[in-house]
Amino acid sequence: MSDQPTFEQAMKELEEAVARLEKGTLALDESLACFEAGVRSANLCRKLLQQVEQQVEVLVKEADGELTVQAFRQDREQDA
Repeated sequence: MSDQPTFEQAMKELEEAVARLEKGTLALDESLACFEAGVRSANLCRKLLQQVEQQVEVLVKEADGELTVQAFRQDREQDA
């Protein structure tokens, strides 16, 4: 089992870091540490989303009624 947090855990950590920073009550060194943790969480979220995007496949019905599987394309999602 991986020690890497899930997307949901990383997102929650990012949201918590943002909330702490927005309060404006942290000392400078605490703010920097919190910011660094937030950046790590954001980067992990981005990485996990990219991995999922690579795995997503879209089921497309051909004109003849046959179903085929095609790789996910960003522009296909925007066309829908």
